[in-house]
Amino acid sequence: MTTETPSPNLLLADHYDFDLPKELIAQNPLPNREDARLMHINRKQQTIDHHHIRDFDQLLNEGDVLVLNNTRVIPAKLIGFRTMTGGRWQGLFLDADENGNWRVLCKTRGKAQPGETVTLNDRNGNEQFQLTLVARLDDGSWVVNPDAEGTWLEQLKRVGQVPLPNYIRGGNMKDSDLKDYQTIFAKHVGAVAAPTAGLHLTEPLIRRLIDRGVKIAQVTLHVGIGTFRPVKAENLEEHDMHFERGSIDQKSVDTIAQAKAAGGRVIAVGTTSVRVLETAAADGELKPWEGETNLFIKPPYQFKSVDGMLTNFHLPRSTLLVMIRTFGGDELMARAYAEALDEKYRFYSYGDAMLIA
Repeated sequence: MTTETPSPNLLLADHYDFDLPKELIAQNPLPNREDARLMHINRKQQTIDHHHIRDFDQLLNEGDVLVLNNTRVIPAKLIGFRTMTGGRWQGLFLDADENGNWRVLCKTRGKAQPGETVTLNDRNGNEQFQLTLVARLDDGSWVVNPDAEGTWLEQLKRVGQVPLPNYIRGGNMKDSDLKDYQTIFAKHVGAVAAPTAGLHLTEPLIRRLIDRGVKIAQVTLHVGIGTFRPVKAENLEEHDMHFERGSIDQKSVDTIAQAKAAGGRVIAVGTTSVRVLETAAADGELKPWEGETNLFIKPPYQFKSVDGMLTNFHLPRSTLLVMIRTFGGDELMARAYAEALDEKYRFYSYGDAMLIA
């Protein structure tokens, strides 16, 4: 008598949990980003092969289209002190309104009160200007008013730091992060986290891709802090998915449509590019789109636009991990992550990558 192994419940958050040794979390990028390792996961053949990013162009075909997220990371991390007490204060800029107010996440000892001020320091520790705490919102963020001239971006450039995730050096930036935590094609300001798969692409590699006959299309998705938040609900259906702003224009839609019509594949660079493409193709046809999306790609989602994905290795219990396991096939992707651990791949933002295609 044989007994069948019960199918896993793909909507349980615990299914996407795993143990990751701290030494596998990359703290810095490699001096040459093309030296990063690249795991190639072939969905059709159910195989896993090992390469390097410098081989990426050889794994794509003439006529494929590579979709890049051209968002630009802003210096969103804020360091300062509560003006009255001198207590340490740390914040993360989220956005600004038409009246010049900022919306920030912040943490400090004790309970901050509306009306009190925070003095912000620049990267060198010099005092710059003050924020007045206006009101605490239901989601835990604060509306604050900066006592400074200029646009919100000009103000941030005076005091902001690279918003590294906490798993990289405790979130403490160094000067090299100003370049390392930004893609070479970053254009439209608005992200508080980098679209990290794109960090692997260098100018020589993009030239080799174009010479091979690979087309390039661009989208924008301003990565929000919610991308790092783990799923705390037991069931994925109960997770409150975050919103992110994005767009895709007619030129990119046409480039992608022409490639697909000629038999080419759509290879999205990063889960952020996937989120734009799938949002813009929600009714089955890819169209220009601009707005906010809270699309949560989870089983049994059917992909409408994307044929392949270049992505980093993601946090356990994250919506990004759920997405790539939904795309690549749960069993195959679980095997790929187990192999990545055995082979000591470097994880997260500054780590290695995988091509699922």
